[in-house]
Amino acid sequence: MARPTTGEIVCRALQAGIAVPAFNIPYRPMMKPVVDALRDEQAFGLIAVARLEWMKFEAGGLKEIMDEYRRVKDESYTRLHVDHVPVIDEDGLRVDYEPIMREAIELGYDSLMVDGSRLPLAENIAATCRVVEMAHAAGIAAEAELGAIMGHEHGPLPPYEELFKSGRGFTDPDDAARFVVETRVDWLSVAAGNIHGAISAATRSQKKITARLSIERIEAIRRATGVPLVLHGGTGISKECTMDAVRHGVAKINIATAIRQPYEAMRQKPAHEAATAVYDATREILRNELELTGSAMKFGSIWVRP
Repeated sequence: MARPTTGEIVCRALQAGIAVPAFNIPYRPMMKPVVDALRDEQAFGLIAVARLEWMKFEAGGLKEIMDEYRRVKDESYTRLHVDHVPVIDEDGLRVDYEPIMREAIELGYDSLMVDGSRLPLAENIAATCRVVEMAHAAGIAAEAELGAIMGHEHGPLPPYEELFKSGRGFTDPDDAARFVVETRVDWLSVAAGNIHGAISAATRSQKKITARLSIERIEAIRRATGVPLVLHGGTGISKECTMDAVRHGVAKINIATAIRQPYEAMRQKPAHEAATAVYDATREILRNELELTGSAMKFGSIWVRP
């Protein structure tokens, strides 16, 4: 049986009505306990590292991340994904994103994400097209974002209920339909009430705002696009809401705060205690929040060689 690509895995997850979790790794020692938890729960997930995690945390560069992944990986249960590489970052600065993508491809990353969500629609489409072309030429999947998923910017957010009721930043289904057709992107990250966890040094330890999702908006985007949808900011959303989103087209869920904060709380302890905190948090998410225990075996014909 040929090794399935990450793109094939996420598409098959959509067909099976489950979601692939992507665990963000802002500190490299977090990677092994996440891989161990996936293996021990017999579940499949992505190891994901975003640009901000090597710029503002301690993930290291693309090569350091790949070196650690090669040391601890288990490809029956994991692949390596480049998460948010923005065209305009959370500080409002332009990013030279194409060399980052080329380096990731050369190093052997399994999938890429470009984030042009801070651009006007036409510019987001143009930037995404460039990355999709590079990714598809290398035989890997590309993800992009449309809509404003807030939380990474400096300063306090407006009241969450105000944001949700106004639909501010929510992905527009008609724009999404155009975006997917013109870019040929494999997966689309959408905004429908989800928010990112804070990343500034002053706020990153605070409890994340409890968010919810407009399932109606997610369903409308699914109908308009037909591609697997991605939920960023997966921490802090109720299980009921998350599982409902999966039933309506979300096939990949990014998780960061829920495993990062336990690690950071234990960083002054012995290394094995910090690793255990990440391992336990990851297993809790797989087992109880996403109900993915055994999924790699249950869907063995989909994910891995039985």
